Amino acid sequence: MAIERWRPFGSTLDLWDPFRGLGDIQTEMNRLFDGFFGRLTSLGVSERVWAPAMDMYETKDDLVVTCELPGVEEKQVRVSITNDVPTIRGERAQQQQPKDQNYRRLERCYGKFERSLSLPMPVQTDKVKATYRGGVLEIKLPKAEAVKPKEIKIDIL
Repeated sequence: MAIERWRPFGSTLDLWDPFRGLGDIQTEMNRLFDGFFGRLTSLGVSERVWAPAMDMYETKDDLVVTCELPGVEEKQVRVSITNDVPTIRGERAQQQQPKDQNYRRLERCYGKFERSLSLPMPVQTDKVKATYRGGVLEIKLPKAEAVKPKEIKIDIL
């Protein structure tokens, strides 16, 4: 074992490089963002999890949630709502791998998924409608009457 002198600012012969270590930072940030958005990080194939992308927007009468579910069959999708929290569950089945070939790249995630989201306002849960077309699930959640905008007539004096 060799003892080496500690140099907190590197060797005096090294040129100062402000970008040293930037690749390590970028790799770590990519890993964090991939984990947050449900992409594969360092998990094995059997441990993969995924979360489909969702959007929510508001119209005059409804909150609308859209969810991208490419490759998921309609019969594999379930939508429920409990205490104004809609939940989407399902499963995307993996295609059969040919027996005499090995994957060189596997970026698409397969398996079960579940997404729940809090709503910004009360909705009429008994009137919720969901449609599925072209790999996109759309859920229309009618706003509760108390939060719908009401137009007030102005009297002229």
